[in-house]
Amino acid sequence: MDRVAEGGGESEKKNKKKMKSKRRSVVVGCMSVSCFKPSVSDQPDTVAAAPVGSGTNPAACRPTHLVVTVNGIVGSAADWSFAAKQFVKKYPEDIIVHCSQSNSSRLTFDGVDVMGERLAKEVTSVISQRPELQKISFVAHSLGGLVARYAIGRLYSPIIVMDSSEENGDVKIHKCGTQCPEEVKGKIAGLEPVNFITFATPHLGCRSHKQIPVLCGSYALEKMSYHICSIAGRTGRHLFLKDHDEGKPPLLLQMVNDCGDLQFISALQSFKRRVAYSNVCFDFIVGRKTSSIRPDHEIPKRPSFTKNERYPHIVYEEKPKTYCLRHEGFIGTKVSQPKTTEMEEAMLLGLNRVTWERIDVSFRKSKQRISAHSTIQVKNYSSHSDGADVIFHMIDNFLL
Repeated sequence: MDRVAEGGGESEKKNKKKMKSKRRSVVVGCMSVSCFKPSVSDQPDTVAAAPVGSGTNPAACRPTHLVVTVNGIVGSAADWSFAAKQFVKKYPEDIIVHCSQSNSSRLTFDGVDVMGERLAKEVTSVISQRPELQKISFVAHSLGGLVARYAIGRLYSPIIVMDSSEENGDVKIHKCGTQCPEEVKGKIAGLEPVNFITFATPHLGCRSHKQIPVLCGSYALEKMSYHICSIAGRTGRHLFLKDHDEGKPPLLLQMVNDCGDLQFISALQSFKRRVAYSNVCFDFIVGRKTSSIRPDHEIPKRPSFTKNERYPHIVYEEKPKTYCLRHEGFIGTKVSQPKTTEMEEAMLLGLNRVTWERIDVSFRKSKQRISAHSTIQVKNYSSHSDGADVIFHMIDNFLL
């Protein structure tokens, strides 16, 4: 009888091991998919991922708002896993998150334009598989913000309106530009653009003084970085405004205006809101000026910081602000004088033709402050968990 009992115990153990291995294989298989949507889970802090089109009740699993997350340099789709899970926990019936996979690891050295084209194709492919989608938002970290800005310029299409006031029924194409009425806006990949959010993104590049904090403002080190930026491939040249392909201005300078088929500024303006999260300190990769898209005299100082019990690392929130544009065609005038300060001013003026919400984040008192550039995104929860309140702040203020 003892032997039978022992045999039965061994078989039960084997069955349990098989069940565990099956569960692991299911989890691994699910996590390889980049689209997150809600499903039943025993652990309240996690949301399982499922392949596109899966589920027993299709009608109950068809969110209409696509959120595309974009990783930074040498990153991957997994960098946004924590945020993706929180998104679908908060808005299970409204949102599906696609963590982009087309630009990871060494592919992030190929250049902002090449990565932007890849992302645009990936987004188009995802949308083609989900005809129920109606809205689209982008959430990007670091270099990913520039890639997303390029991609939306490619994906943007102006709204075509029949002018009923004309007797001949002429068709007029309304482009956003700076004169576009609030109710007349284009679409991104055929969807309604809603949120465009960046975290620690070098919108102005890395060439200006003190825009790479780890160099401690040393002109010698900044000059050396400028000369060796090609180590990061075409991406490095783009970030340091060192590219002049076919005699054209640096790409980042082009991206503050509409350029032919690439409607960069019109695409950006088509979103209902644009938000720039930036680190106040301890971000050794991206400076506060370039990530918050502010001139030096507009950057809030510590005495103006506020305390927020719900989001302890959010120290300053700036409502959407409009900057006056000095004159049209400023890009052309600045390109003929390719000094760093003038290019920076041109980018500031160009990007501030649209309004931005600016959120300043400080991890000064955090044990994870040394990795603030990754903590603001919660790149890896075990190492960057202190940034969770920043992610919750983004999600709680997200427009559906």
